[in-house]
Amino acid sequence: MLKIYGDLSSGNCLKVKWVCDILARPYQWIAVDTTKGETRTSEFLQMNGAGQVPVVVLGDGRALAQSNAIIRYLARGSDLIPSDAYQEAKMDEWLFWEQYSHEPYISVCRFQMVYLGRTVGDLDPEKVKRGYAALARMEHHLAGQRYFTGDRVSLADVALLAYTRVAHEGGFHLDGYQAIRRWIADAQQALSV
Repeated sequence: MLKIYGDLSSGNCLKVKWVCDILARPYQWIAVDTTKGETRTSEFLQMNGAGQVPVVVLGDGRALAQSNAIIRYLARGSDLIPSDAYQEAKMDEWLFWEQYSHEPYISVCRFQMVYLGRTVGDLDPEKVKRGYAALARMEHHLAGQRYFTGDRVSLADVALLAYTRVAHEGGFHLDGYQAIRRWIADAQQALSV
């Protein structure tokens, strides 16, 4: 059986859980508390030398890390990956963008406020600026279509939903982002999360 090592407060870990739940794929959830150094043990580092969650261990004992690589692996052959090659590549484009231009700002600000007790005023202004730039790009894109790859929900929506839906916990206000707010509601309903 698939084992997921993760932290339910992490959007990256939730992506993996959500995909397994959506696809009715059985798994064993193994809670890992990153704040207690549980990703720094020698046992954990053997699974993922980067010392990060999530990590999945497949039935044959092989481990796989990085949330978007994991969900990409788990969703092979499902409706969460567009059947059209170009749309699949567009989905991948959003998955790569999410990890490079969204998560480092939205997620990091959230972590600092929720876990480190910082205020909005304590946040790095450049991270805040880049977080709002990511939200602006999403808003512009979603103003023209329902989901990130068109009219059907995909892994791009799973990946971007995880932290966007809690962006306010990192000091990002979504009041002026009507398309994003509509998309969050639609994606949560479509994915049943």
